[in-house]
Amino acid sequence: MLDIKFHGHASVQLTTEGHSIMIDPFISGNPLAATKLDDISVQFILLTHGHIDHILDAVELAKANDATIVATHELATYLGWQGAKTLALNLGGSTTLPFGKVKMTQAFHSSAVVLDDEQKIVYMGMPGGFIIEIGGKTVYHAGDTGLFGDMKLIGDSHDIDLAFLPIGDVFTMGPEDALKAAEWVEADFVVPIHFNTFPPIKQDGDAFVAELAEKDIRGKALKPGESLRLS
Repeated sequence: MLDIKFHGHASVQLTTEGHSIMIDPFISGNPLAATKLDDISVQFILLTHGHIDHILDAVELAKANDATIVATHELATYLGWQGAKTLALNLGGSTTLPFGKVKMTQAFHSSAVVLDDEQKIVYMGMPGGFIIEIGGKTVYHAGDTGLFGDMKLIGDSHDIDLAFLPIGDVFTMGPEDALKAAEWVEADFVVPIHFNTFPPIKQDGDAFVAELAEKDIRGKALKPGESLRLS
């Protein structure tokens, strides 16, 4: 059994049998967030890339929970310098953790920390996504990405129970490409992410789910703070 809680934007918490992990924590800076950072308890934090809307709360959350951050070598090193426990992983690599297995997939995006005061951009390694085996389920979090052909390979290589796919457009796939991605990864259930947080990425999540249904793909557009359970 796997409990899923959507914290808004691309932030997803997966919980099963005493284990809980967070992907891309962006709570304190999210105007739509329905959960306080202090109320979140996790053991591992998975980061898809280094943009602030995916890592903003990672160090604070890691320190508060004595949790380990899993990220690319560059990003893990950068956050480790800030006092967080980290585990480096890179595209195509996998690791076994107490709750199951994590494999990092490719994503087509960018990854950097922007230091506005210094007018400096610090490269944070390649962006990615994750295939996560937890609670007897296989979850695909695509991260921030455009559509790419190897999503077919991801679908062919893994029996995916749940996929989190960005639909916001502008910075990632829009709904049309995300619909194609949903077909390619062949997930049993799809949840759209990375939309409505800010005006440039405003989308109709329910309309996207309706289009999924037309292709016989189950899905749900979760609101920040909403949960679902896979049994």
